[in-house]
Amino acid sequence: MQESWINKVRTPCYVIDEKRLKENLEILKSVKERSGCKILLAQKAYSVFQTYPLIAEYLDGCTASGLYEARLGFEEMAKPFGRENHVFSPAYLDEEFDEIAKICGHISFNNIRQFEKFKDRAKNASCGIRINPEHSTQEHAIYDPCGEYSRLGTTLANFPDLPEGVEGLHFHTLCEQNADALAETMAEVVKKFGKYLGRIRWLNMGGGHHITRPDYDIDLLVETIRFWKNDTYGFEVYLEPGEAIALNAGYLVTTVLDTFTNGMDIAITDASAACHMPDVLEMPYRPNIRGAGAKGEKPFTYRLGGNTCLAGDIIGDYSFDSKLCEGDRLVFEDMAIYSMCKNNTFNGMALPWIYLLKENGGTELVKSFSYEDFKERL
Repeated sequence: MQESWINKVRTPCYVIDEKRLKENLEILKSVKERSGCKILLAQKAYSVFQTYPLIAEYLDGCTASGLYEARLGFEEMAKPFGRENHVFSPAYLDEEFDEIAKICGHISFNNIRQFEKFKDRAKNASCGIRINPEHSTQEHAIYDPCGEYSRLGTTLANFPDLPEGVEGLHFHTLCEQNADALAETMAEVVKKFGKYLGRIRWLNMGGGHHITRPDYDIDLLVETIRFWKNDTYGFEVYLEPGEAIALNAGYLVTTVLDTFTNGMDIAITDASAACHMPDVLEMPYRPNIRGAGAKGEKPFTYRLGGNTCLAGDIIGDYSFDSKLCEGDRLVFEDMAIYSMCKNNTFNGMALPWIYLLKENGGTELVKSFSYEDFKERL
């Protein structure tokens, strides 16, 4: 039986599950307490700032990829709650840097050249250099900063010495991985950059840590952090996960608009893979649907497609216990991360509204969108 809120919200919509978000934050808080590290929200994955007051109760601040995210983190978390605001960008825009330096306490540079260019304008910030340990632990080339010819981070060959004024080092090499990948990467960091680690105040171990996934090895994570932080070098350790904070803590609710047959049963929904869940096409990623199964697993299989003119706007093939009908509601799981940060209005598709599912089972409308949002961005 469907929960009552599913039929009360306007579709398509994203729904943030407050209870699950808190559960994730409790796990992250325990990692902080056990390891002594600090954890930041990576806003590139999740930036529903209406929930920042809750996140600020558990985490140490935000990290950004540029001025706009840095402003959001400053205005909605750092300034009102006294949390930290960090930023990294492959290259900073000259006309934006002074504002970045005013609102960010930690600034990581992609290479020594960028640091030398801006260091005199970043005197009030703690500056770091992003390093590239050149050690891949994943197979997703598009998300691998350690791949051949990478533009992210400085390799050892291009790192002659730790520049004066640099207080930290930063690496980000993981993508949806477990603690064993971090331990392996950290060993490579020590092998290549170990001679600098005793001279820094902080080490940012980046994101991609799937800490709130049920099978994640939290004990190994804590052990790894404590060994390098407390037992070896004594620097501050930062983690900046995005997915782990809102993993499995949100949904995309959609309505079936039409069904027909063309070699197989097809259903058109008011949600679009291309517009509302870009990772379905980019990763590719197949989100689960509540109560549905894989193709052929249940009696009735449908290919679900979005309501755009893009032929490839296909969400995937799913099976159901009964036939789909116009007006049926479908709930895609794990839709809080990357969806709202990456969605778009291609084809004039409306942006999904955003709701908060309260712990008491009620829903609160967080944000609505209209034609004006489509028009004014052009």
